[in-house]
Amino acid sequence: MLLLVERVGKLGGSPSSQLPLTAEERTRSRHRFETGTGEVFVLALPRGTVVQDGECLRSQTGEIVQIIAKPEPVLTVTSDHPLTLLKAAYHLGNRHIPLEITPTYLRLSPDRVLQQMLEKLGLTIQSEIAPFYPEIGAYGQSHHSH
Repeated sequence: MLLLVERVGKLGGSPSSQLPLTAEERTRSRHRFETGTGEVFVLALPRGTVVQDGECLRSQTGEIVQIIAKPEPVLTVTSDHPLTLLKAAYHLGNRHIPLEITPTYLRLSPDRVLQQMLEKLGLTIQSEIAPFYPEIGAYGQSHHSH
């Protein structure tokens, strides 16, 4: 079991391990995770910490673990019209849901009611399994980069 206690940013070297986490799991500052291979990681970070894809954490014993965005079920929303996509972002933002915003698509967790709303707005919605990078918010940490 590795107790991860410190953020060390993105490192150029090779980490000793990788920990794949969903978008929601990357918002947890205190949690126990077990990987498919049986490795156990315990996060003991300051409350409110949000870790990003590619960021590294240091354990109490000095090991470096890299956080990886784990592919998860998502809805990817596109439109041939940028204004329609912008309107969708507005309506989704009013519902305060985690939302990934890019110039060409929006991405959110699957939700049948929201999917129906987006379809009525004339958007194209594709269900897929992909890494999810929702916006953190204006008062949170900086925006991710891909």
